[in-house]
Amino acid sequence: MASATKNMTTGSPAKLILLFALPLMVGNVFQQLYTVVDTIVVGNALGIDALAAVGNGEWLNWLVLSMIQGFAQGFCIQLAQDFGAGDYKQLRRTYSTSVYLSAICAGVILVLSLSLMFPVLRLLNTPEEIIGTSASYLGVIFAGVPVVMAYNLFAAVLRALGDSKTPLRAMIIASLTNIVLDLLFVMVFHWGVAGAAFATVIGQALSALICLRAIRHIELLRMEKGEMHFDRALSVRLIRLATPFAFQNFIISVGGLVVQFVINGFGVLYIAGFTAANKLYGILEIAAYSYGFAMTTYAGQNLGAGKIDRIRKGTCAGAWMGAVTAVIIGIAMLVFGRIILSCFISGDASDVAATLDIAYHYLSVMAVFLPVLYLLYVFRSVLQGIGDTVMPMVSGIAELVMRIGVILLLPLAIGEEGLFWAEICAWLGADVVLFSSYFVRMRRLKREVRYDG
Repeated sequence: MASATKNMTTGSPAKLILLFALPLMVGNVFQQLYTVVDTIVVGNALGIDALAAVGNGEWLNWLVLSMIQGFAQGFCIQLAQDFGAGDYKQLRRTYSTSVYLSAICAGVILVLSLSLMFPVLRLLNTPEEIIGTSASYLGVIFAGVPVVMAYNLFAAVLRALGDSKTPLRAMIIASLTNIVLDLLFVMVFHWGVAGAAFATVIGQALSALICLRAIRHIELLRMEKGEMHFDRALSVRLIRLATPFAFQNFIISVGGLVVQFVINGFGVLYIAGFTAANKLYGILEIAAYSYGFAMTTYAGQNLGAGKIDRIRKGTCAGAWMGAVTAVIIGIAMLVFGRIILSCFISGDASDVAATLDIAYHYLSVMAVFLPVLYLLYVFRSVLQGIGDTVMPMVSGIAELVMRIGVILLLPLAIGEEGLFWAEICAWLGADVVLFSSYFVRMRRLKREVRYDG
């Protein structure tokens, strides 16, 4: 089986971005499908407390996952630029060094996540009735960190070379596997929330193997004798690219942990309501995430080819497509959101009704302001694609400040209603930084190209 690469330095920017993003969207639909099934199985088979326990660990889980994604995507920015420049020897050197660096990162993150998991759950003010269940779920998830790192690196490598279809196939197969194992481990074997976690890790392992098989069939990445080695000088550049990327995700997650701390103080029903809504958050950002990957690859390849005007045209096309997509998804969530949320929750009728009201309120606020999130993904990804990972990191700091400030202060002024606005204000804070940074950076690039010419 041959894996197809894709050159994005010629042709219609809008068409290239859309065709690249569509397979990612389908893949993300399947990825969200199995997280939704996780939630439905846990919520219905194990009850509201189990749903709250899984949700209580969501931001901590995302902190670990997002750092893994940050390193993997950061390493592959250089891959996209090497590919766009046609420097295939350097491409192989970058890939080889990225593999070694990823293995080191996975080992460090594995040790830290398992050792700090329980103290952080305590620090988050996790209710006693769910802390043991949360730890059980996260322990299995964190034990699978090397598997998650492998999948994210291999998928990012394929996307950097323009192949978004293989990660799609991998995610479809892994998602279906995860759903079957969810039902088997939780409903038949009665392994509780740990069963759902095992199903997730096994699905990720299968995804990693499928992507690795595809990489082994890419001629450009076939190593000649002595090429598969660790390049110290190159590793410094890769770390410089990836560290702000990972740190940006880390600080966003810290803000989320503060939000979780505050929500935990409102009790199990609020935790369960936010958990249900956050599972649909993944559906809200499916296309945003996909456009983001497309924009990073597109911008990286065109920077490597020295085509700055194409980057600008592609950014405009991506922004328009993102905004329109966000409006469509937002309307769908407002219309069907309550029906979907009701599938996640079971138990006492009054508790179910209260949890559903909380979940739908939070979902509605996010749905209305969804274009703000989509523009964030587009502009952040373009900056990362052209090698600027510092300002996206600064935008993450803006998210952190806004998210923490709003979640701590707004409820004091307007009560529980203030809880629902932290995420929106975080998006707005990041957009201000990203928009201004993009225009400054593009003017600078154009001057540099004109001067070099």
